[in-house]
Amino acid sequence: MDKSSIIGVIFGIVAIGVGMVLKGVSPEVLVNPAAILIIILGTIASVVIAFPLNEIKRVPKLFGILFKESQKESITDLIVMFSELSQLARREGILSLERRIEEIDDPFLKNGLSLVIDGKNSEFIRDVLSEEIDAMEERHQAGALIFTQAGTYAPTLGVLGAVVGLIAALGNMNDTEALGHAISAAFVATLLGIFTGYVFWHPFANKLKRKSKNEVQVKYLMIEGILSIIEGEVPSVIEQKLSSYLPASERKRFLEERSGQKS
Repeated sequence: MDKSSIIGVIFGIVAIGVGMVLKGVSPEVLVNPAAILIIILGTIASVVIAFPLNEIKRVPKLFGILFKESQKESITDLIVMFSELSQLARREGILSLERRIEEIDDPFLKNGLSLVIDGKNSEFIRDVLSEEIDAMEERHQAGALIFTQAGTYAPTLGVLGAVVGLIAALGNMNDTEALGHAISAAFVATLLGIFTGYVFWHPFANKLKRKSKNEVQVKYLMIEGILSIIEGEVPSVIEQKLSSYLPASERKRFLEERSGQKS
């Protein structure tokens, strides 16, 4: 599980709940079927109208991405792997990589190494894999945009819910006590709209964008590693080049550890 997503959701719910209690407002006022209907169903309706069905169908998968920790290999593991593959290719030839492909789970990396074994040149491989990354980024951006738009619609629908509540309240001006309760209930829709928009939907969109950026970075590292093998670069050069994808402190530690292992 992605702990930061879980912790963030819990903190958000606790913040609004405890904050209401400290302000003297009972959290029970949030149990307002009309407001919930307007905000939740209204946001869903707006998103469904705004996006094609084939993109809407991906929403459950997007929630899975948000709350599931990525199982991708670390950058250091990939660098070590490319170093080993390079050494194998230099010692036994490019075709020797074929037996290692079955051990690789990542489809993108497996496809890239298959192109190497098929004898494709560097430019062709870079173009093919870069196009695949571009297509992946476009899918990711479309998914994040769904949550961004939901975050835009929800607060506005909150205002709409408040207006509807005020219309109902002003229709019964004779009972002052009932009028106060009605006005209070009217603003519950605004509260729910702002809360879901800025605590859930916009942050969810940002999380998807960050995860996409990290995945793209790993994919570009794979391309550089694959091309380095084609060019016959020695393992130490590959490690030095690919370690540029690591933060400076991690890069220094990694190179020192690799140097120590070889000495």
